[in-house]
Amino acid sequence: MMVNSNLSTFSDWSFNSALAIYLVVLVLHAAEYGFTRNPDRKRELVAAGGAEVAPDLGTTITQGRTLPERLGRTAVSLTVLAAVLHGVSLLLRGLATQRVPWGNMYEFGSAICLVAVVAWLVVLRKHDVRHIGAFVMLPMLLLLFVAGKLLYVEAAPLMPALRSYWITIHVSAAILASGVFLVSGVASVLYLIRLPHEADPERFAVMGPKLPAAASLDRLAYRLTVFAFPIFTFGIIAGAIWAESAWGRYWGWDPKETVSFIAWVIYAGYLHARATAGWRGSRSAWVNVLAFLTMIFNLFFVNLVTTGLHSYAGV
Repeated sequence: MMVNSNLSTFSDWSFNSALAIYLVVLVLHAAEYGFTRNPDRKRELVAAGGAEVAPDLGTTITQGRTLPERLGRTAVSLTVLAAVLHGVSLLLRGLATQRVPWGNMYEFGSAICLVAVVAWLVVLRKHDVRHIGAFVMLPMLLLLFVAGKLLYVEAAPLMPALRSYWITIHVSAAILASGVFLVSGVASVLYLIRLPHEADPERFAVMGPKLPAAASLDRLAYRLTVFAFPIFTFGIIAGAIWAESAWGRYWGWDPKETVSFIAWVIYAGYLHARATAGWRGSRSAWVNVLAFLTMIFNLFFVNLVTTGLHSYAGV
């Protein structure tokens, strides 16, 4: 099967363009967060001086909107543009190779990050959490860098071990679940910063006041995990069925299978802890963060020392 080198080149350009725009988005969101008024400080000033208190940079009005709002809106608009270019890069990869565009770890990692961005944009439509966008974009950018620089390979046909319709079923489920888990993990990390601040305003006094309420972050992380966990479970089952049809066994305990199973157990533990009295709150959030880190380690760093999507992929 021939590879269209022109489409492959355009795919790489689209990926790099999206990466550059995501970097601008990160800077804009960071500026938005920096200029956002401290809600706790605002309440103190209103109590002390009422409406006579002069506004700070966070309330600078430009054409009827605050400076942070203008920065945030611009960041979201650019995120949509970058996501379109990101999606185009994967589409062109698929057209160039005439296969699904997640046949190697570069494409797989890129697809996960695209799902994370789309999940974040969906969250923004339902929740007023735009000013924490920098915290979502930072890990996504780091993972895209790992995918684009450390895991990148030239466009090529699928290796024989992956030429199966199961790659569409199994890998697409893993991509969708992992992208949503990424946003959920960030929400739990921020929750673990906000919760201590609510109990003691002196703790995390710089970051804590500007974060959404701890209850909102906890609820967001939980709902995202509830959505992604069944998809992740289905992906693992589909992978086992694929392994049996290809190699005559459902499970081989290779590095990726092992760490995937560990991540599944931890996510199941998080959902159980979240519904168990005495484990709600910071304890369950720590479990979700551990699951998030395990998933990131499995998706990206395990593959730096194994071959292909699994250690047996070249068999």
